[in-house]
Amino acid sequence: QVQVVESGGGLVQPGGSLRLSCVASGSISRINAMGWYRQAPGKQRELVARITSGGSTNYADSVKGRFTISSDNAKNTVYLQMNSLKPEDTAVYYCKVELTFVGVWGQGTLVTVSS
Repeated sequence: QVQVVESGGGLVQPGGSLRLSCVASGSISRINAMGWYRQAPGKQRELVARITSGGSTNYADSVKGRFTISSDNAKNTVYLQMNSLKPEDTAVYYCKVELTFVGVWGQGTLVTVSS
């Protein structure tokens, strides 16, 4: 089995920064991509940023220029650096690890942007 664990969420003021981390462990043969998604209250889960094993990235328009995704393939870890946070970034952030035939989700970490 594969386990995915996120960390780094919390309460931050508007304009502040947070760095999320996600580690995958267990029976991992190959990771094709890792991504961050978020779900705000009453809304559907949406893609925030995704990075492939080759380093290609894509971002939601709402976070371009503010968020940066990076990874350490040797450690099966992905990061999300979030700067210039806005109240509308408040959500539970989930990490998804895309294996050869399946995607595995973490439990999520709450990010609250409020003064």
